[in-house]
Amino acid sequence: MPRPHLPPPAVSALLGVALALTLPPLPTGVLAPFALAGLLWYAARADTPRQVAGRVWWAVFAMNTLHLWWLTAFLGNIFGFAPAGALAFVLYALEGGFFALMAYVVARLVASPQGRVWALAGGWGLVEALRFLGPLAFPWPTLGYALLPTPLIQVADLGGVLLASGLILGLAAALASRSRRSVLTLGLVWLAALGYGLTRTPGQGPEQPMRVLRTTFDAFGRASGRLTSEQMVAEQQRASAPRPPGSLVVWSETALSRFGTVPAQLPEFPGPGLSGFGVERQPPLFGLNAVVAVGAGAMVHGVNLKARPVPFGEYYPLYRQLPGLYRFVEQGTGLSLAAFSRESARQVQPLTLNGVQYGTYVCYDSVFPWVARDLTRKGAQLLVNPSNDGWYQGWGVAQHFWMGRVRAIETRRWLVRSVNLGVAGAVDDLGRPVQVIASGDAVQALDVRPKLLGGQTVYARLGDLPALLLFAVLLGAGWARRHSTLEKS
Repeated sequence: MPRPHLPPPAVSALLGVALALTLPPLPTGVLAPFALAGLLWYAARADTPRQVAGRVWWAVFAMNTLHLWWLTAFLGNIFGFAPAGALAFVLYALEGGFFALMAYVVARLVASPQGRVWALAGGWGLVEALRFLGPLAFPWPTLGYALLPTPLIQVADLGGVLLASGLILGLAAALASRSRRSVLTLGLVWLAALGYGLTRTPGQGPEQPMRVLRTTFDAFGRASGRLTSEQMVAEQQRASAPRPPGSLVVWSETALSRFGTVPAQLPEFPGPGLSGFGVERQPPLFGLNAVVAVGAGAMVHGVNLKARPVPFGEYYPLYRQLPGLYRFVEQGTGLSLAAFSRESARQVQPLTLNGVQYGTYVCYDSVFPWVARDLTRKGAQLLVNPSNDGWYQGWGVAQHFWMGRVRAIETRRWLVRSVNLGVAGAVDDLGRPVQVIASGDAVQALDVRPKLLGGQTVYARLGDLPALLLFAVLLGAGWARRHSTLEKS
């Protein structure tokens, strides 16, 4: 292959852009292994470990810049200070740094390009797994979501979205190694995964009628007080009133709010049902973002806190340890960021209404597979995700919905969403939208009939272990080839 005339940072960035163009919400995910193969091949052939790391950094930085382009507007809006959008580029650089560090270690341990393509693929998977953990967790551009438009994504009930990432990484490494045997082997794995996906059938269970809402409230106007809670409640009450007998009402994230604590009764909510609920407290106490179960007599039967507040939106990572990092934002906005922090759940539990267990989690929780997994392991028969996508713009709304659909596949549970300015409705246990509302200028109601399901998937029992074993196999393949040359056959 002729050496490119462009400088390595430019070539790497173009390869990262190509990979981003195979990720949600674009329906081009089957091309992801080919785009990634080009990146692995190019990075593995760099002369020094530092150059390998540099090529990976530029590629991941460019991939995140395109895939998360909407994040710059989000940060500018949430801070009310447009230059704060530049913080997104800090995140893109940091994400690139995680992958670059992995690539540097791989290149130091594995000398040959042949071995490096495999080890880089395995290392990529491990970094994706680590990005679900810690205060800086932000697992948004996970490769496995690219397979959602295909039956291949059904392997998520065996090993989660990371196992789907493993399919992409394995085939990409085989292509980059230019080994016919490896390409044939991974091709057969893909065929087996495709056959598995095509043979999955929907689960059977009793139906639970529900009325979900798609509201159109200005998220930033609500946060600033330009839109009162009374106005929001009145519109949602009107949309909820004419519902079928036996139907539960579901309202979106923070559709109800209080100052101080969660009350014992919520007479303004037309229960029985489930609603997002926000509690404001006097700084420096943390506020709450939760879901409440409201039964007969408007009594609150249970509360589930949000498990993962949004970084840089609901909490500020390492603020107490490194307050100087945020000082320029606080000085520019006149706000104390610590006062906006939200308390998170130490553990999640299903909420019970009329004998049915609902796995409720709030908005951003849907991008963390362990939340829905823990809820179903504890008996949840249906996933319910009150959300507010009014903060996002462009691709962010669709990406959030795509990731939530994979939670239904991993747990084999129906998913119901009531959302502000996003996609509301029901998704079946194969991750297929059954009834949804995705647009409109007024508050809309949708009557859905999700099924209540039981049982535990392999993923519910084992978590990410199958995916981690696959990443270990890829790393082992790289180590075994650490002194090899690229195969030509």
